[in-house]
Amino acid sequence: MAILDKNARTLHARQYHLHVSPGDVGKYVLLPGDPARVLMIAEHLEDPREIAFHREYRTVTGNFRGINVSGTSTGIGCPSAAIAVEELANVGATHFIRVGSSAAYVPEIAQGDLIVNTATMRLDGTSAAYVDPRFPAVADHFLARHLIDAARDLAAERGFGVHVGVNASSDAFYAETPKFIEELQKHRISNVEMESSAIFTIAHLRGLCAAMVCAVSYNYMQPDDVDLEKENHALVAGWDNAIAVALEAIARYEADENMP
Repeated sequence: MAILDKNARTLHARQYHLHVSPGDVGKYVLLPGDPARVLMIAEHLEDPREIAFHREYRTVTGNFRGINVSGTSTGIGCPSAAIAVEELANVGATHFIRVGSSAAYVPEIAQGDLIVNTATMRLDGTSAAYVDPRFPAVADHFLARHLIDAARDLAAERGFGVHVGVNASSDAFYAETPKFIEELQKHRISNVEMESSAIFTIAHLRGLCAAMVCAVSYNYMQPDDVDLEKENHALVAGWDNAIAVALEAIARYEADENMP
């Protein structure tokens, strides 16, 4: 009896969830969680066009300094982010940069600052379906290096803080209790978000490149500054800065003849 092979069936075809086809996306794809943030990416691109908007997945493609770049929203969490990376890779994407939100654990990190993470503590269930529990989720070194350099240069112009560290990817937003946070601080984890462990792991397994730059939504160590009901203007500015940093890093990476 034949058994369906979803990976073989969807390769080089119109994708089941994202509704994108070969030729629809660039080599480089920015990955925000929120579909609305894809429109922010489009504002940074020349001749942006919306390719598809299905479920939580919104995709636009345009140009940045002559480079074909796309933006695709992943939704919240590793399961939907994994689908996004798998399907984008199926149609030709090779380099992924998550431009997300993250909560900080280090006191000196402020709302609206940017964090580039070099690796992720895998606290999700999705990456566990792909690799051994001991396997590390690590950002591509060269892509992360260009993100760090671009962030530091733009920070000098725009006035935001830049931090580099190891983060955690957690499945359960409301399970991030004070006890949970204290345990992660023992490991010198700088911040937490919900998608990078799957993105890094799947990109590595496919022989592709992935990295991440996040805007800080709030700091767990500064609870009096956190208001989850009002619009977070510092975070919105941080998203725009993260997108600018990611695009600048892509341009530098593309111009670097030593990059894969």
